[in-house]
Amino acid sequence: MKIQLIVVGKTSTSYIKDAIETYVSRIKHYVPFEIKTINDVKNTRKLSEEQQKAAEGDLILSILQTSDYVILLDERGKESTSREFARFIERRISSSSNNIIFVVGGPYGFSKNVFDRANEKLSLSRMTFSHEMVRLFFVEQIYRAMTIIRGEPYHHD
Repeated sequence: MKIQLIVVGKTSTSYIKDAIETYVSRIKHYVPFEIKTINDVKNTRKLSEEQQKAAEGDLILSILQTSDYVILLDERGKESTSREFARFIERRISSSSNNIIFVVGGPYGFSKNVFDRANEKLSLSRMTFSHEMVRLFFVEQIYRAMTIIRGEPYHHD
């Protein structure tokens, strides 16, 4: 079992990239974890939003396994506290050998096919953040969840 974060497009802002790498290295002390980057769809000016979502969706779906437990990071998803998220992760880890796959979509969100494939949808906030910031916030939350699960003194209520 591993946890994977699938993202569309590279993280180009150096300080965000450095912070993400810091949290990824910390997470790996607790659980196998990786970020898989899907290249941006090319020639998007010629594509409608729906066509772009469909193209990105096809790329996302092509790397998922049928046994993967897929959670979309989506503004319309369920919100939770850090402790609730930690309990969710702990339950998923202990109840299944399936990989837990979190997905951050492209600028227009997810295609219908990706929504249909998802097991759950999770929202970090009702606010909108850049895709790069979402990546950073989310890996920090994964790390925070691991420390909560282990009873380590990182999280304070």
